[in-house]
This record gives sequence, structure tokens and C-alpha cells, in this order.
Amino acid sequence: MIRILLVEPMNLLRGALAATLSQEEDFAVVAELGCLGEALTMARAVPPDVAVVNVGLLAGDGLSLFARLTAEQPGCATLVLAGPEDPGRLHRVLDVPVRGVIGTQAAPGDLVRAIRQLDRGERVIDAGLAVALVAAPRSPLSARELDVLSVAASGVPSVEIAARLHLTAGTVRNYISVILRKTGARNRLEAVRVAESAGWFQ
Repeated sequence: MIRILLVEPMNLLRGALAATLSQEEDFAVVAELGCLGEALTMARAVPPDVAVVNVGLLAGDGLSLFARLTAEQPGCATLVLAGPEDPGRLHRVLDVPVRGVIGTQAAPGDLVRAIRQLDRGERVIDAGLAVALVAAPRSPLSARELDVLSVAASGVPSVEIAARLHLTAGTVRNYISVILRKTGARNRLEAVRVAESAGWFQ
């Protein structure tokens, strides 16, 4: 049996995926979870062969949790579910050991085949997502610049950004100037929109 760990935040989609996969005689969905924190605990109790994870969960702390999952479960192949609007997130995901990526618009049969391929030790890359990845620009912003812009997205002034990130107000102003230049934005709000639409925020 191929033991599958399913991690999808949307209840309806998670249920539909679990029902589809459970119809396969050689598949056993060992857990249906809504977050990666629970996935770490469950994987320790019942080591899966394949973990199917929605790319939307791989933001902020989610990426480090995902990296821990792959490190703790070296025998588990990871398959990331992503939509055509997610190339920015996918760029970050590919920095950790992902064995497969499949589109949310894929047919159920494609998902089943992908899981079997991963279980055989093969890699799976959705052709449509591969094209989107090549076409999507990587973030031109450094990790620190993204931190500054992420705090700026809440609309707080530079002095508060500086306090939250333990920087001086002058340093924050310099970061903002660099961010505007790199993104081609006219102001902070526009830079936030550029970063959000490109999926650069973690």
C-alpha cells in the first residue's frame, strides 16, 4: 500500500481529494490535515510514502515546517499542489527537496499517476506549471527587503517599521528607496501590490 498524507487547508477540496485517492486499491490515506504543524506529528506516528501538500501552506513558518517534514521523513516523497497563479511561491518551494509539483487543475487520474510515479522514485513536474515558473521572475528583493516591505504592507510609518525590525528609521527609508527602485513602484502601497501579485511574500 502507498501511504498518503494529505495536507490541504480547504475542507471541501481536502475531502474530495481524500475520496478520490481512497478509491485506489493500493492507496491508503493515513491522514487528512489542514495545516503543516499537525502533519509533522502525524508523520512521526504513521510515516507516509507520499505527502500531498498545498503550496498555499508554504508561506512564512510553513516553509520551515515543510523543510522539517522532508528532513525528518527522508523516505517520504513530497508532492506540491499549486495553481497557475502560484509561480512566486513555487520558486521558494523548489529551494527545499520537492519531488513533484502538480497543478490544482489537473485531472484526478493525473494526481493518481503522479503519486505512483513518486512512489517509484521518479520526479513529477506539471508541464503547465513548469512554463509558469520559467515565465515568472524571481523576486529581485533580498530577504531583509521583503521583511521591510511585509511590515510596510500593514500601513505603519517608517519609525514603527524600524522598531519592529530593530533598525533605524534612516535604514528603513534606505530600504524603501531600494525596494521602489527594484520593483519599479511609485510608492510603498504599489510595491506591496507588486510583491503580493508575484507571490514574493513568504
